[in-house]
Amino acid sequence: MTEPYELLVTSADVVDYLAGQGLLAGLAGRPDEVRVVEVTAGNMNRVFVASGPLGSLAVKQAPPWVQVVGPEWPVDPGRIASEARTYEQLAARVPDSIPEILLFDPERYVLVMEDLSGLDVLRDALVRQVATPADAAEIDFGTLGAVVGRFVGELGSATSLGTLGAEAHAALVDLAANPELCAMTLDVVLDEPYREHEHNHWHPALESRVRALYADAEVAAAVDRIRESFLTRAEGLIHGDLHTGSVMVGRRDGQQLVKVFDPEFSFVGPIGMDLGLFWANLEIAAIAADAVGDHALARARESAIPASLDAFAAAWGDDNGLPQIVADAWRFAGVEQMRRAAGFSHAADIESLPGRALGPASVRLFDTARHHILTGTAVTAAPAV
Repeated sequence: MTEPYELLVTSADVVDYLAGQGLLAGLAGRPDEVRVVEVTAGNMNRVFVASGPLGSLAVKQAPPWVQVVGPEWPVDPGRIASEARTYEQLAARVPDSIPEILLFDPERYVLVMEDLSGLDVLRDALVRQVATPADAAEIDFGTLGAVVGRFVGELGSATSLGTLGAEAHAALVDLAANPELCAMTLDVVLDEPYREHEHNHWHPALESRVRALYADAEVAAAVDRIRESFLTRAEGLIHGDLHTGSVMVGRRDGQQLVKVFDPEFSFVGPIGMDLGLFWANLEIAAIAADAVGDHALARARESAIPASLDAFAAAWGDDNGLPQIVADAWRFAGVEQMRRAAGFSHAADIESLPGRALGPASVRLFDTARHHILTGTAVTAAPAV
């Protein structure tokens, strides 16, 4: 059971905390010069940006519950230790693709890190490209794919059985165990969307498809196999929740900047899962672009998928295992897309579409998801709507 600890609630709390950790001097000469803004965007934790005339940084704390719900949904705040361990592994391999970590406080479940608030969350940037193109930033999708693919490959390779050896790998499996958040993935991604559940909702255009899904023995058997892979394939350390809401993009000195963050769902699992979650959300973004007739943008978004696979393969280095990883990735892409179509948490890319486009896009997303789940392969042509 988690011992009680002090939560950061107000701006004064954050300033006092940073002063106590000796980090205030990098921001300002006096505490009253520091400005704190809460920028919480995810479901799990609270995030603040503290800035002053000398610099800025981000402060992230895990409360003992899901922060968007509150104490009625308790969760072990030790999840932030999983995030810290993953950043530690990545700092030695791909430091440019993650935020710099300045402090990890295991007693108050706090991470202090580089301020990335000048960048865009990738999902937000993708939505703007469709909704308000004139205001949208340009994204180099080849670079995006290459950075994320290398991130997954370097992390997996560094923590694989072949690299670590049996004893060290087994120790990492134990150390990185993340049972509560893995249980959440099992529920939200690999269980609830395939049966009647109060969390599920969907566009009316999917009504007949969803009802058929609940009785689809072929899909049920395929999802059982994916669930078994999730539970038993301890291949390497993975991010565990690598969607477009866990990537930030921007430009610096004329170059595309890509940062991967929020690896709090990290555990030692199937390597293909991270690729699959990323691919799923790129396809969702492409479906959204196609839905409004911007087919060139859709193809550009899809181009990040082969770019990520090429970069992953170069970092992973084991061609013999690559076909299985790719098949796993497409199956995980399928379950990620199905939960975005008919589960609890939908994709802003689709939900923000104009009404006339929303139904057809939802149908295409559902059919694409089902294809990936059943085949473990890419879709070579857009499913008929």
